[in-house]
Amino acid sequence: MAISVETFFLNPDAQGTLQAQIQQMIAEGILSGRFHRGEKLPSSRKLATHLGVSRITVTLAYTELLANDYLTSRGRSGYYVSANAPVPPAYAPPARGIDRVNWERALEHRFTGGDTPAKPVDWHNYRYPFIYGQADPSLFDHANWRLCALRALGQKDFTALTTDYYDRDDPLLIEFIARHTLPRRGITARPEEILITLGAQNALWLATQILLGPDKRAVVEDPCYHALRDILMQSRCDLAPLRVDFDGLPPEAIPPRTDVIFATPSHQAPTTATMPHARRRALLQRAQDLDAIIVEDDYEFEMSFLAAPSAALKSLDRDGRVIYIGSFSKSLFPGLRLGYLVGSEPFIREARALRAQVLRHPPGHVQRTAAYFLSLGHYDAQIRRMGEVLHRRRQTLEEAISVHDLKIAGQGVYGGSSLWMEAPPQVNTADLARDLSASGVLIEPGAPFFHSAKRPHHFYRLAYSSIPASRIPDGIGHISKALENAEENWT
Repeated sequence: MAISVETFFLNPDAQGTLQAQIQQMIAEGILSGRFHRGEKLPSSRKLATHLGVSRITVTLAYTELLANDYLTSRGRSGYYVSANAPVPPAYAPPARGIDRVNWERALEHRFTGGDTPAKPVDWHNYRYPFIYGQADPSLFDHANWRLCALRALGQKDFTALTTDYYDRDDPLLIEFIARHTLPRRGITARPEEILITLGAQNALWLATQILLGPDKRAVVEDPCYHALRDILMQSRCDLAPLRVDFDGLPPEAIPPRTDVIFATPSHQAPTTATMPHARRRALLQRAQDLDAIIVEDDYEFEMSFLAAPSAALKSLDRDGRVIYIGSFSKSLFPGLRLGYLVGSEPFIREARALRAQVLRHPPGHVQRTAAYFLSLGHYDAQIRRMGEVLHRRRQTLEEAISVHDLKIAGQGVYGGSSLWMEAPPQVNTADLARDLSASGVLIEPGAPFFHSAKRPHHFYRLAYSSIPASRIPDGIGHISKALENAEENWT
């Protein structure tokens, strides 16, 4: 029996090469039980004509499936599903029972209910995605990342790929961070003072778990990164939010008996304010007077295309009270989930032990791939390209904002990938965002970044890392029109 050529079709949204898509399509047909052992596949010419691809592409896909024993070749007769092909298991799911657990009583701790805004999974299908923290595939060096990943899969790196490091990290990645990344921020650290994390958020969680509890007080910026606020609230510490100004966190406002201070001095999240040198000194002095620890989140220092970023607060630290957090998520891609903690050895020792209890260590292959990508110079080259592109997008965005007379509340001094915007006070930007999404425009409402119950609702964030420069003016035009409509409805 021959499998009809009409059974096959290519998904226009599928990822990977055409050859890989055809291989996957046939393998899934076999694994799902739609294609049976002994069934004949369409000829390579016939399938190529049907799919609108070259015959060699189909032939290569068939050859790969033949090598993996999904298919077999019978002389001049063609390709057939192999007798050794995997057979889908016979499985009939049992009847679903009735859930009789009282989860209201059973759940001792709850982690839902926060107001972290949800980002559409299909954000890339929106024409004007002014959305923060997503990767633009046109800016990423896919080819060299792939080569580094293949190299990390080689026999030479078999140990790095397969070993359970337990509480340790890839020495090549640690060495690069110590010798190249940290010195660019004015920081010196030994390997014992560096820990790889699953992104900056995981680093913030580790620091919170180690440093805070119900009897401790933490100061956090207001507005701030909303996920950090959720993490701190889970620790049940006494949380003291401090409203930031144009220079970031005001040290003189930090209350007595503060134990930990969370700050983003180089690029305040989300207002993008940069803390001046004098205030950084004052913050360190205030922390010293209180015998407090500072957790510095330096999440976006690589995005510096307007001017060189200020030296990290950690570089000014002389008594070990600053814990530094860095991340590759913004400069490479968010799905990488690689960040790092830098701090005094006693703190890193505890963070290493806690990480080992929860997840052992980030995957060895990911660490080794990143180490190669960084050490071979691909990372720096990508940062330069990204800086040039983001600079052009930033100029286009600021010009469009000026044309439409929108108000910028914060825009950073050395670059970044977003602007902090202010709408008229009567506008609720959550409603504005819902209205704009229907027109293919994505913006980020600002209210979730604020702490108080009387949080302002008229701020919003515009990111430009994921939208082409050519679409920015029209997107800003849509936002301007929506704001005009909102004001008219209010009046």
